[in-house]
Amino acid sequence: MADKHDLIIVGGGVMGSSLAYHLRKDGYTGSIAVFEQDRMYEYSSTPRSYGGFRQTFGTEGNIRMSRYSFQVFKNFATEMALDGEPAVIDFKPHGYLYLADDRILSILKDNMKRQKRCGVNVQLLTPSDVKGLVPELNVDDLAGAVFDVEAGNADPYSVLQWYVKHARRLGVDYIYEKVQAILTDTGQVTGVRLANGREHCAPVVVNAAGAWSGEISRTAGVDIPVRPLRKQVYCIDVAMPFPRDLPFVFDLSGTYFLGEGSKVIAGAREGAHLAEQRESSFDFSFHLDRSFFNDEVWPLLAHRSPHFEKLKLERGWAGLYEYNYVDHNAIIGLHPQVRGYYLITGFSGHGFQQSPAAGKGLSELIRWGKYRTMDLSAFSPERFAGNRLIFESEVY
Repeated sequence: MADKHDLIIVGGGVMGSSLAYHLRKDGYTGSIAVFEQDRMYEYSSTPRSYGGFRQTFGTEGNIRMSRYSFQVFKNFATEMALDGEPAVIDFKPHGYLYLADDRILSILKDNMKRQKRCGVNVQLLTPSDVKGLVPELNVDDLAGAVFDVEAGNADPYSVLQWYVKHARRLGVDYIYEKVQAILTDTGQVTGVRLANGREHCAPVVVNAAGAWSGEISRTAGVDIPVRPLRKQVYCIDVAMPFPRDLPFVFDLSGTYFLGEGSKVIAGAREGAHLAEQRESSFDFSFHLDRSFFNDEVWPLLAHRSPHFEKLKLERGWAGLYEYNYVDHNAIIGLHPQVRGYYLITGFSGHGFQQSPAAGKGLSELIRWGKYRTMDLSAFSPERFAGNRLIFESEVY
């Protein structure tokens, strides 16, 4: 006999667990089962993220989601504490610095108008301002920069574990088994089938499977524009340490870096802008390509600062984006083709930082049939058929 639930979430990463927590916290009384194939979260995208959060986006929907989530992260330690234990997530609002030439600066300045209307603390900097903020940078080719003052980093794995702790405390069942298929009958979702052959029934199923969400959606006969996209992060030790902590710097070359003293993490946007040309970008590989750092990333870093001319590549890791290859933004909401089938995926690299808002929003949509805290209807999967795509100019 199949096990029965009122709601099933496929994927127990930060997105699925945020949703499970918010459903319970906000009053959902039905039974909830979360299925996660990776008990230790070894290959989950959440702990392989570098945990950045920012509010500098070009569309109001992304700005408001990220601003809501920032407030959650800011107060996480106290508001998510359990039994007197603070929910420590290594919250560090060190700022994001976007370096720009004339073309990029024009886009960023236009976006700043929307950001400031939403209450974001963002500053426009001249090249000399950039030099004053980070004296070790070469600014000769810059027209200016934008500084997202409240942006920063948190530990994604800690955020995930606190959501799981709370969800379990509130009666959510976590089942560490792989979902093989989402089951439907005459246009209605009916549950899931596991890899071990067992079936679990539910009238509501949420696809929160991240990089695997496109693959699992096809088992329900529904194609969504999400594929796995490998992203790489490199940990380096520079011979000439930076005398102060660096903000998270995004270079106009496509590289990025963040550091404390001689220890720096760095990478480049090698995936998203080549994905249409390089089919190998779309796979479930976790291989770290050291040659890409040596050949492509290192020269660009050295151009930006002499502190990068001599360094040692110590280690690194690869993780997967759930890459929405149509418009690179979140897909949240009820799928128009299958009743009871919801999606919370496709964030294309800004999922962790928007997980509190996305979980809160979809919880409201499931329980009430509409959004209350913030309107996320622009991210509905219906936008693809209606050609109402989201054009986000600040995707990194």
